[in-house]
Amino acid sequence: MNTARIHPGVWLLLAAALWVALALASLCTGPLRIAPGTVIDALLNHDPTIAEHVVVTTTRLSRLVIATLVGAALAVAGALMQAMTRNPLASPGLFGVNAGAVLAIVLVTLYVALPPTALITGAAFGGAALAGTAVHLLGNARHAGPTRLVLAGAATTALCVAITQAILVVDQESLDNILFWLAGSTAARDMREVLGLAPVLCLGLLGAMLLAPHLDVLAAGDQVAAGLGQRMGRIKAATGLAVVCLAGAAVSMAGSIGFVGLIVPHLARRLVSPRHGWLLPACALFGAVLLVAADVLARATGGTQELPIGVLTTAVGVPVFIVMLRRGRHGRG
Repeated sequence: MNTARIHPGVWLLLAAALWVALALASLCTGPLRIAPGTVIDALLNHDPTIAEHVVVTTTRLSRLVIATLVGAALAVAGALMQAMTRNPLASPGLFGVNAGAVLAIVLVTLYVALPPTALITGAAFGGAALAGTAVHLLGNARHAGPTRLVLAGAATTALCVAITQAILVVDQESLDNILFWLAGSTAARDMREVLGLAPVLCLGLLGAMLLAPHLDVLAAGDQVAAGLGQRMGRIKAATGLAVVCLAGAAVSMAGSIGFVGLIVPHLARRLVSPRHGWLLPACALFGAVLLVAADVLARATGGTQELPIGVLTTAVGVPVFIVMLRRGRHGRG
């Protein structure tokens, strides 16, 4: 099939239809198998006296919402980072943003008794911002190439992970409470917490969409963008703020889930369009589809002890990353 002849809008409709199918599968899948008809009835005619209805509208619905929002947020954040740095290897997971957020959450969780959700979310934002700033300062020296930025991201990620591991070695009793953030999971989250973070993610996604025309100009280079009257400092600052909001909220909601922000933008750019007006909505839909599918697979194959969703995305992402490196794709796209 010649994907070049397919209109970008068709790809968005196909992705949306696939998400609907996966959403139904997500609500049906788990230790308690629930028929699709019962799931639909639970959503449309909820009866709190029926156990299956309660399971669908509480635990499984919250997991579906988390997977959808986090997948969309990480994918869009990756596309924003690739546009801002003009580096195809940029993503929140590889450039230390996720690792910085996890480290900050671990510090707050271990050293603050029963931290509220707002404090955990604020810590994730702060950690993501600090890690992203460190990578920017280390990797954007004068005459530095894209490889330096990748190395700066790898070093920052390694440092944050090492500090996190050192803290957990010292305080092993708290390891079980932190595993959620380290491995990445859509479980063990109350719907009220999810709804509290959803507006942040939605605002971040909306802000990213509003930046789309400016990102197309930014892709042409700083000199061209400046010649067209674009205020580069403001655009990059707004893009960085959107990345921090998206990645920070995603990590605080589901922990560290890697490679979504790397894989999805490249797939969307190849199938849909390199123009950000189409690319960013495609990333949001493709990312949601990918993470919902991973969550369904984790529950379907994990038995009584389900697989962490971050393990599945990493298993897919690492081979893709290796292929990209072997092809020497150090240019944009």
